[in-house]
Amino acid sequence: MKIDFLNKCKKIKLVLTDVDGVLTDGGMYYTKDGDYMKKFFVRDGMGVTLLKKKCIPTIIVTKEKSIVTKKWSTNMNIEKLYWGILKKEDILKKVCKDYKIKSQEVAYIGDDINDIGLLKLVGLSVAPSDALDTVINICDYTCSHSSGKGAFRELADLILSVQNNKRKKNT
Repeated sequence: MKIDFLNKCKKIKLVLTDVDGVLTDGGMYYTKDGDYMKKFFVRDGMGVTLLKKKCIPTIIVTKEKSIVTKKWSTNMNIEKLYWGILKKEDILKKVCKDYKIKSQEVAYIGDDINDIGLLKLVGLSVAPSDALDTVINICDYTCSHSSGKGAFRELADLILSVQNNKRKKNT
């Protein structure tokens, strides 16, 4: 991997993520009564847990207001859920202020056009393998995994791997 990319990973103190098209496959499954469900991948949830163990919180930033997402975020101990966010890039200043970090210390994984503004402002921008080409073209890294099938976990593992190597070299 390129040194610039590895240096970006070393700086990450917080991870922001979209939901649909990142943590889920983007599908919505409807019942005959009109209720809908989303499928989350267990390994992505473990990615949240592994990051948290290393004091790297995960925050969800999504356009949707979904009770399903709220319940999943509670079960996975997501640090914060920002939902109903139409201009995702507007949330970055608040997150940086609240967590006393710089935008270069934030990673974001997104897949669609409403993610581009935020992807351009963070220190590490990432897309699932099946994201829109316009998103992939601006990101620092494209996962080998697709949305809802381990893209978030891949990002978590990458950050932790780079940061664990950094710690080993410093000891």
